Amino acid sequence: MKILIAGKNGQVGSCLVDLLEAQTELTFLALDREELDITDPIQVDKIVSEFQPNIIINAAAYTAVDKAEQECELAKAVNRDGPQNLAHAANKVNAAIIHISTDYVFDGDSAESYTESDVTAPQGEYGRSKLAGEQAVAQACSKHIILRTAWVFGEHGNNFVKTMLRLAKTRDTLGVVADQFGGPTYAGDIANAILTISKQIARDSHAYGIYHFSGFPHVNWHTFAEKIFEIALEQNVLVQPIQVNPITTLDYPTPAKRPANSRLNCDKIHNAFGIKQSDWQAALVRIQEYS
Repeated sequence: MKILIAGKNGQVGSCLVDLLEAQTELTFLALDREELDITDPIQVDKIVSEFQPNIIINAAAYTAVDKAEQECELAKAVNRDGPQNLAHAANKVNAAIIHISTDYVFDGDSAESYTESDVTAPQGEYGRSKLAGEQAVAQACSKHIILRTAWVFGEHGNNFVKTMLRLAKTRDTLGVVADQFGGPTYAGDIANAILTISKQIARDSHAYGIYHFSGFPHVNWHTFAEKIFEIALEQNVLVQPIQVNPITTLDYPTPAKRPANSRLNCDKIHNAFGIKQSDWQAALVRIQEYS
């Protein structure tokens, strides 16, 4: 099996590279933005036709949620046009494509965890660009897996865990939003899920479609932050406790609306691939690697 990865330096892309380097039964080519600009269809076609992958994994994305409100064309170029270019190229060489998407395709107003069949209604430019990317991938390549995830953190890149640890070094009190709920998701678990899916779809062509994968138990950002600091203190990443005060979304206004509910129902991916939800609390045990 030959795998092509776009976005190798992102949170998930970096974990994928670490994971695939230990796999002897496959060949992979991982490229960053300078090596593969997914918004350039000519470059995408050239690299895909030369490498002839069985599976293309798109881990590249524009993820600046607030900046996307002003940079909507750039967000669409990376999150819609780029995935479409990769999917077209995959279709030409009869490859499958695995595309990472987001909880932001939903409005966040549901009282229940979102399933793959729930109506999408993104509330901001970032979410709209990601939904457009999903639709473009599905239209361009029938052999597609769209993997929606949420609240991603890990050793690489910027994320909530790293931000909390950084702020805790200079403050003794923090206000963290307590009325937005979701499932923190370890990037390494996403990489493992993608590898499991890749191996299965290489043998079985009946599992294509949209899947949800995120962490459990579901919490709000405030509870997540408290757990981060609890483990950081236990492992001497922090030398003194920090007070974490719950605040509301209205207390912390942002240019882009955040979903109040980012909880994703992950039954489908478990039933199809045997993949369990990300155990984010277990992943935090390695908190030294995030600081």
